[in-house]
Amino acid sequence: MAIYRFRISFEDFDDINREIDIKPGQTFEDLHRAIHKSTGYNAEKPSSFYVSTDNWIKGEEIALMPNQRKIDNGVVLMEKAKISSFIEDPHQKFYYIYNFERPYDFHVELIKIILENDPNIEYPYIVKSVGEAPKIMDKSGSVGSVNVASSSSSDDFDFLNEMDFVPEDTDELEAMGGRGINAQEEDEEDESEEDDVFSNDEDEYGNDDYSEDRDDY
Repeated sequence: MAIYRFRISFEDFDDINREIDIKPGQTFEDLHRAIHKSTGYNAEKPSSFYVSTDNWIKGEEIALMPNQRKIDNGVVLMEKAKISSFIEDPHQKFYYIYNFERPYDFHVELIKIILENDPNIEYPYIVKSVGEAPKIMDKSGSVGSVNVASSSSSDDFDFLNEMDFVPEDTDELEAMGGRGINAQEEDEEDESEEDDVFSNDEDEYGNDDYSEDRDDY
């Protein structure tokens, strides 16, 4: 029996990839679970493979845990879809979206057809694993495998979060003429400068003038 070897790579992380061997009679759910055995992600998430063109344009969908709308439209289910039924090209490609709640996109490409399987190997079999899968944070707050980009959030963004900033606040900031959060502090500085000016004037007309007047009398 022949074996399909697929290369699976993150769309946004070209240097992270996996190679997985799978039997033609196994299903897309088997491939899905093998991918996440290699990434450490929770496989129990709504996900889909799409038959793809060479330019990664999505075609027919093959879904796991689809919503009711997809079910009503007759979407193909992963657990019932054999890999071999969707191989039309020796370099067949599939576009794969994992976890529609917090999606990651993958490119899945058939890179080799091995004519005989190894009886000592349990398929699907992870042949090669390059790079550590980026970590993601579930809605529950548990770490599934913190997104790489999450650690790069700016200090400004964190500051606004601490101030309980919401998008509607931008209207209020614009109404303040772009003066922003520190407007009151600037007003206080202006008042202190005016006080300094009056203080200097008093010094110019100080005790020396009064003493001269007293000498004239």
